[in-house]
Amino acid sequence: MTGYAAPTGGLPPQTALHTGRAVFTEAYAVIPKGVMSDIVTSLLPGWEGTRAWIIARPMTGFSETFSHYLMEVAPGGGSAAPEPEAGAEGAIFVTHGRLALTLGEREHALSPGGFAYAPPGALGAVRSTGAEPARFHWIRKLYEPAPGLEPPPPLVADEARIPPAPMPGTAGRWATTRFVDPADLRHDMHVTIVTFEPGGTIPFEETHVMEHGLYVLEGKAVYRLNRDWVEVEAGDYMWLRAFCPQACYAGGPGRFRYLLYKDVNRHARLRGPGAFGPSR
Repeated sequence: MTGYAAPTGGLPPQTALHTGRAVFTEAYAVIPKGVMSDIVTSLLPGWEGTRAWIIARPMTGFSETFSHYLMEVAPGGGSAAPEPEAGAEGAIFVTHGRLALTLGEREHALSPGGFAYAPPGALGAVRSTGAEPARFHWIRKLYEPAPGLEPPPPLVADEARIPPAPMPGTAGRWATTRFVDPADLRHDMHVTIVTFEPGGTIPFEETHVMEHGLYVLEGKAVYRLNRDWVEVEAGDYMWLRAFCPQACYAGGPGRFRYLLYKDVNRHARLRGPGAFGPSR
């Protein structure tokens, strides 16, 4: 079975050096796994037996379009009404344990590698059903309607059943596992898994309008973030603002994989948050 990194909690000993790799800049942030201790977890209203590492949230100078939670739910814990905000959509990716998830009128059983997309109003009860805690990513975003398009329907998928799509000219050293059809314009965000085999690279500095959140699921690499080359490994998180230059080199010895969020398929807003004109 594929291994997925997740926070282990706890606290470092008093003998440990405090020096780490955490960095927060105007263009990117790196939250390394070593800082995801018990002391930075959050408790959420309406959730039982649950703690969360909130690693991205909308705020000035940070994530503008989404929030990203790392959830840990004890056996039998969960929520009957998990999403508190009207109009919010969500993506869930399970890394450990077993999760029962209601989407609309149907309940689904998710295990490691399981993915679910919930359009606004569709996410129902979430429960940890195994003998061990369930751990999963929960990415939340306000759905942005577009003229002539209905919101997409709920979706449940399994990473193991989706062949990764290799990037052109890479001989499979750089590939993307896509849970939704990239041509489906009803979706205003994509959550994918990007895989680099040892020696794989992003051979140019990507600079684009999409905002990114990247959680490293497996392996290690050096990542170009704006002006800096940064070492990252399984359990680390990166946020990249729109237009932050990025590149990657996966030196091995194993493959390098991360869960990727980006906002897609919508016009640039000229009014309201993130724009110049006043809201109407």
